[in-house]
Amino acid sequence: MKIRELQEQVDQWIKEYGVRYFDEMTNTVVLMEEVGEFSRLMARQYGEQSFKSSVDSSQVKIDIADEMADILFVLTCLANQMEVDLDAAIHRNLDKKTKRDKARHHNNPKLKDE
Repeated sequence: MKIRELQEQVDQWIKEYGVRYFDEMTNTVVLMEEVGEFSRLMARQYGEQSFKSSVDSSQVKIDIADEMADILFVLTCLANQMEVDLDAAIHRNLDKKTKRDKARHHNNPKLKDE
């Protein structure tokens, strides 16, 4: 699926099931909430925190993927309501990063294999 198609599918879902978009501020807060839920799982699965009880690691992977999808959904909602073409924005961003960082990471001794 292309990013434009994602934006169109999310817009259609909002129109069919969501009644209307939440305002931009509400969606920004919802985005932060979703990032927090993702971060909580990451801290427990890959960081130094632990889960309160035993968990199935395959279920944690599914939960992490679901939180990533939630983040992408809300971010797409914000892009739609603010008339941002995410496809074009990603291309501009990659061009910017390439111009700025094309040698930076290759020259970073911290990233060299030991």
